Amino acid sequence: MTGLDPFEVKILRELQRDAGLTTAEIAERVGLSQSPCWRRIDRLQREGYIRKRVAVVDRRKVGLNAHVFAQVKLNAHGRANLDEFSEAIRAFPEVLDAYVLMGSMDFMLRIVAKDIDAYERFFFDQLSKLPGVQEINSTVALSEIKSTTELPLR
Repeated sequence: MTGLDPFEVKILRELQRDAGLTTAEIAERVGLSQSPCWRRIDRLQREGYIRKRVAVVDRRKVGLNAHVFAQVKLNAHGRANLDEFSEAIRAFPEVLDAYVLMGSMDFMLRIVAKDIDAYERFFFDQLSKLPGVQEINSTVALSEIKSTTELPLR
């Protein structure tokens, strides 16, 4: 890993597991005193290794029971305006992740909704009406086998 010493890798691992840990708790877990640990965390944040700290919320507990993956293909005009489509997608709170793809489809979206009826409304009222959309293939996730935000740091 470029630019990281072994302590910084350990710090990142601990923060990925629980971003709510105090600097003292992290320092103890990685084998540093508090001040050098704090300086390393500060550097990791300043240099963009740590983008933000968040709480991972259980989507079902907050009533978001539908989990859908949608592949979107744009027409030639739409592909010429990828920025416009990307900006529109960023504005939808239902879209958790969006990726530009190589291949037959242009985007992969991970979407949550209250239920399939709510997804259907989102699909017809918003997503399919975006300029340049030619095709959308939606796949509903039945169950979650693995979901993590933890990167495999070595």
